[in-house]
Amino acid sequence: MKNIFSAFLLMLSATAFAQYGYRDGNRIGISAGISQTTLFTNNFDAKPEMGFAGGLSVRGNYYNNWSMIYGMQFFSNNFSLMSTFDQKIKYNIQGVQVRLLLSYNVVEDHVSLDFGPVLQVNGKLKLAGSDENKILKGTLLTADKIVDVSTVSGNFYLGCSAGTKTVRAVIFYEYGFTNFLNKLNKDDNLILLNNNDKFKGNLGTINGQVVINL
Repeated sequence: MKNIFSAFLLMLSATAFAQYGYRDGNRIGISAGISQTTLFTNNFDAKPEMGFAGGLSVRGNYYNNWSMIYGMQFFSNNFSLMSTFDQKIKYNIQGVQVRLLLSYNVVEDHVSLDFGPVLQVNGKLKLAGSDENKILKGTLLTADKIVDVSTVSGNFYLGCSAGTKTVRAVIFYEYGFTNFLNKLNKDDNLILLNNNDKFKGNLGTINGQVVINL
């Protein structure tokens, strides 16, 4: 993660220098906002929960009405799984995302549509100690048995932004096209406790953020 952050700082420095020799199209943005995340899976009964995220981005002119966005975002997202007694077990996931997006300028400097791939690196799931031994609904798994999820995954980003050159509101949706629970399939004992079913789950997150361009 340190290498990713160092590379991003280098990219910011290069882009800031380029602004002096290029037309006013390259902008460094600072963003922050809220998120709502859920886990799409047939293994568990999942519910969405609120979280937050923020980061840095660089928007640069590409061709005609098209721009490109490079970005890094740190996030702390949440979702819940239901227990045997219909109690919510809240899971937290923290990590960093690196984006490379294409942006179509619907109204130059004011409205754009953005889309592209996102690389996500995250740690294990976290949950309250009081929830660790609760049984997940429809399985024989305790809540703490599924925290060791896949740490690298890919998402697809689709969003839009509106505002001025300086301040923009952004709303976007990210869908994980890789199996977020795939690492659990390496343990046959976990599969047995999961009704002998393979683990399959995809994250979906909707974000609302404010971007301040420097």
